[in-house]
Amino acid sequence: MILSAIESDFLRYLLADGREPGMRLPSLGEISAETGISVGKLREQLEVARMLGLVDVSPRRGLHILPYDFLPAVRLSLMVALSRDRGAFYAYSILRIHLETAFWDEAVALLTTDDKARLTDLVAQAAAKLNQDRIQIPHPEHRAFHLTIFSRLDNPFVHGLLAAYWDAYEAVELNTYTDYSYLRDVWDYHRRITEAICAGEYAAGKQLLTEHMRLLDRLGVAHEGNTAAPARQGAPNALAKE
Repeated sequence: MILSAIESDFLRYLLADGREPGMRLPSLGEISAETGISVGKLREQLEVARMLGLVDVSPRRGLHILPYDFLPAVRLSLMVALSRDRGAFYAYSILRIHLETAFWDEAVALLTTDDKARLTDLVAQAAAKLNQDRIQIPHPEHRAFHLTIFSRLDNPFVHGLLAAYWDAYEAVELNTYTDYSYLRDVWDYHRRITEAICAGEYAAGKQLLTEHMRLLDRLGVAHEGNTAAPARQGAPNALAKE
């Protein structure tokens, strides 16, 4: 019933019983001979499957089935939305905030000692970037900090939705310019959130996360970055990404 709802002949072939991630597929010519579907049609549908992250296409290795990942489909659709209306980032940011809040309790309970050490290291790396003579925006650390907190969830849909937020953040170039005082405040909250997580005080960490969002409201940013952020480029304390 589920396969019959998929319109693509190639996807139905791909998802047929017995085909697992890592498996090498026959050539398009062989699939055409087996299914009676033209090579041209299969090639078009293969490109869709590739964009959705379902197959790897390599001249040397051929076609291989990839493990399921929700991110490529979400990212593709989100980029279309942003290309039509940059303000769509705000709506998606609200979704991301609700996801982080809703899955906080489950996510932090699954974090390992190594995960907590990584959060501590990320806070330290960000502090070093913000305190050196040639200040750098700790965007990679920012992305890794949030995604690490939710990394142990056994839910590919949550992972995909949260990772897509950071891809959108970069697509609208909010990682390029930001306010120094905003960064200092945000990373102070990240430090305190990490300390609460490491101490097992998960409820306190969640409260800090909530306050963290309110802090952004007070700064005139309803979430971590919005479409108004680049307007602060000319401010005395605005930072350009190195």
